[in-house]
Amino acid sequence: MTVLSDEEVERGRMAAVRRYDVLDSPPDGAFDRITALAARLFEVPISIVSVVDTDRIWFKSHHGVDVDEIPREPGLCASAILQNEPWVLTNAALDPRSVANPLVAAEHGFRFYAGVPLSTHDGFNLGTLCVIDHAPRPVTDEEMASLRDLAAVIMDQLELRLSARRAISLEEQLRHTAESVATTLQASLLPPKMPEVPGLALVARYHAADRAEVGGDFYDAVFDDERCVVVVGDSCGKGTGAAAFAGSARWCLRTVALEKRAPSVTLQRLNAVLAGAAQDQPDKYCTVALAEIRRLANNQAEVKVALGGHPHPLIVRNSGLVEPIGVTGPIVGWRADVEFVDAEATLESGEALVLFTDGLLDILVAPGADATAALQALLASPGGLPAAHIADRLDAQLPVGDFDDDVAFLVVGIQ
Repeated sequence: MTVLSDEEVERGRMAAVRRYDVLDSPPDGAFDRITALAARLFEVPISIVSVVDTDRIWFKSHHGVDVDEIPREPGLCASAILQNEPWVLTNAALDPRSVANPLVAAEHGFRFYAGVPLSTHDGFNLGTLCVIDHAPRPVTDEEMASLRDLAAVIMDQLELRLSARRAISLEEQLRHTAESVATTLQASLLPPKMPEVPGLALVARYHAADRAEVGGDFYDAVFDDERCVVVVGDSCGKGTGAAAFAGSARWCLRTVALEKRAPSVTLQRLNAVLAGAAQDQPDKYCTVALAEIRRLANNQAEVKVALGGHPHPLIVRNSGLVEPIGVTGPIVGWRADVEFVDAEATLESGEALVLFTDGLLDILVAPGADATAALQALLASPGGLPAAHIADRLDAQLPVGDFDDDVAFLVVGIQ
């Protein structure tokens, strides 16, 4: 059996003091009730819950004295923690262990002291629960048993609080890990940056409802020499399953978009792929708004939009009018035998197309209200708004902290 030196014991003891993180903590009613009860049981004026630091004795609770701490020497508690049994002085003025102690030798010094060490489960003494009197007095076995029980209650409280702090710390670590994983997974659903498209300004934003949970919202943009295809989608549910399905939808759209078909046909191809892959899984579906933008020679742009169960995108006109575009089609991935419809519009220079997920409507529009009217009031601006300004206006409406649903939106400005 290894015997520790005094220095090793003290280092271990101070590590335990730091582990329980009790030094200089605020007053606590639970400990104050214990010291009041101990003083009443012993019929003494003073009772203290002490913690012995490297150079001081700090009082977690003190009944009958007005100080919060004293130097470690000549504190009686510093002697009491050197053994594992109660330390009792029935007449300190005559006891050789304490007769020279300044707290005893003073004119109104202590005469009676009984302290029980506050011992941790691994055998270190943090401090004491002690009772003190200015007059000598005997002590009974029953009284000391009560003092030991009260000291055990104090340690139970300290252990409970230590366990609570550890649980909170573990929860914070797990949440941090979850947030990191969610951020990484969410990033896989989004392009690292918007492509640079001549004559167009593309601005996209994504806001997670909960940073620790990956959502199913996604957006993307694909550009070739003839056209730019943009998409905003929302997969059913949350978590890794929704993210995986959204990722499949995004990459499938990228592949199908290379075929240069109309948005309605592209959605039909996507729907066939997803519906075939998600057979017997009724919760595997998504909503999609898909738009094709082609620049015209006169600073205009032709826009075609197809919707799969998704909120209507909005056209922000230079006149200040904000109008929806699109024909609502079936949800994507639910059934294989469905069709989608293209809607067309011409946009002038300075106008914009705004695609978004329904999380934005949940935040901006009260239940039962007209979504188009609410967004028209927010985005209407005679003379038009640059794409970045539209995105900033939408961002400014989002609440601080977590909210109910993820929000994604993509703005295409015609330059």
